[in-house]
Amino acid sequence: MIALIQRALSARVDVDNETVGAIGPGLLALVAVQPDDGEAQTRRMLERLLGYRVFSDEQGRMNRSLTDTGGELLLVSQFTLAADTRSGMRPSFTSAATPEHGRRWFERLVELARAVHPRVEIGRFGAHMQIHLVNDGPVTFWLDAP
Repeated sequence: MIALIQRALSARVDVDNETVGAIGPGLLALVAVQPDDGEAQTRRMLERLLGYRVFSDEQGRMNRSLTDTGGELLLVSQFTLAADTRSGMRPSFTSAATPEHGRRWFERLVELARAVHPRVEIGRFGAHMQIHLVNDGPVTFWLDAP
């Protein structure tokens, strides 16, 4: 499982001109499920999303996690993160999960996140979405949960 996380002042996801998920300060996480992902990768990704220290402490160092700050989490499925772009001029998606597998494990990630974190919003799986983000920093990291 892969996630591209961005520290946000605010973020929202629109589908057909309707906001389906929105957060204030916290993290926007674009998430891709890979073919071999399952429960272990999903749990590890949640641990990383909630525990990765990207928020400033009193000295201005990135020493605080989403859990520490009580920030909000916006999870958006994005299979294109799993693309193989090493050759040619067109991405290959053989390293991305099938839609059924991707939906299963993305929804499991959401379920686990909502069970332990107070504010979790989501995009709409498989939809054409517009993502609006005010990136704080900018701060952006690529997380893997192999």
